[in-house]
Amino acid sequence: MTSISAEDAAAWDRAYTGEGRAPWDIGRAQPVFVALVEAGEITSPILDSGCGSGENALALAERGLEVVGVDVAPNAIAKARVKAAERGLSVEFVVGDVLNLGHVTGTTGRPRFATVIDSGCFHVFDDAERAQYVQSLAGVVRPGGIVHLLCFSDQVPGTLGPRRVSRAELESAFADGWTAERIEEASFEVNPDFPLGRPDAWLARIVRSGP
Repeated sequence: MTSISAEDAAAWDRAYTGEGRAPWDIGRAQPVFVALVEAGEITSPILDSGCGSGENALALAERGLEVVGVDVAPNAIAKARVKAAERGLSVEFVVGDVLNLGHVTGTTGRPRFATVIDSGCFHVFDDAERAQYVQSLAGVVRPGGIVHLLCFSDQVPGTLGPRRVSRAELESAFADGWTAERIEEASFEVNPDFPLGRPDAWLARIVRSGP
C-alpha cells in the first residue's frame, strides 16, 4: 500500500518551521469552509485531511462540531495543538499519513466520518497517490458522507506551487463509489507574498455512494 515517502513528509514538516509561513498557512480558516458550515453543509464527525496547523479544524470546533485533524507534519500538528489549547477548543490532532487513514477509523473498524474537508491536500499527489488517497478516504467516510475538497484548478497559470487539477480529473478520481455532486469555481486565500495572488481553485462536493 502506498504511503507518503519519508522525504516528502520531511519536506512538509519543514514548511512549518522557522520564522516564515507557508503560503497556505494564513492564520485563519479558508472562507469557503466557513461558508459551507454556515450553510449547514458540514456535519460531525469531521475529518480535516491534511489539516496543517489546524485553522480549518479549529474554526469548525468553535461552532461546536467534532473534528479530527490529520497531517504528516509533526510541526504542523504541534502548532495546531497549541492553538487548540490557547483557544480552549477540543480537537483531536493526529500525526498521520492521509494515504493510510485506517488509524483514525476508531475501535469499531467501521467508517467513522460524516464529513471530510480537504484544503489543498489532493492536489499534492501524483496519479498513483491520488488513487490511494481516494481509497483511503473510502475506508473512513460513511455511506452518504461528504468530502468537501478545495484544490488548485487548471486555470492557475505557470507551474509554481502544487499540481493543477482539471474538473475532469476530479470526476475521474472519484468515479468509483462516489458521486461528484458539485464542482464550483473558487479561490484559495494565501499569504500576501505568494506570487500567484489568490489562485483559482475548484471546490468540490463529493458524496460517498459505495458500501
